[in-house]
Amino acid sequence: MPVRHLSDGNPDGTVLGQSPSDLISFYNATPSPQRSGSAQAAVPDAAPTNAAPYGFSEAQAQSIVTLLNEIRATLVGLGLMKGA
Repeated sequence: MPVRHLSDGNPDGTVLGQSPSDLISFYNATPSPQRSGSAQAAVPDAAPTNAAPYGFSEAQAQSIVTLLNEIRATLVGLGLMKGA
């Protein structure tokens, strides 16, 4: 069976979903709407410090962990990452 492409060759590209409430998924995961929330906020930009952990303040380190966990949840929810 030949591969089926979603694109129709339009030079403007291909879009999945027309709004954040449209349900999409990959690899037979349960379709879900676009995630949102404060966990997706950018990590505050501040100069690294010489203090632990790893040159970041504790607040920066926690922001990085929160954002990384949200990215993981999004990828798992869409079926783009297995998660375990």
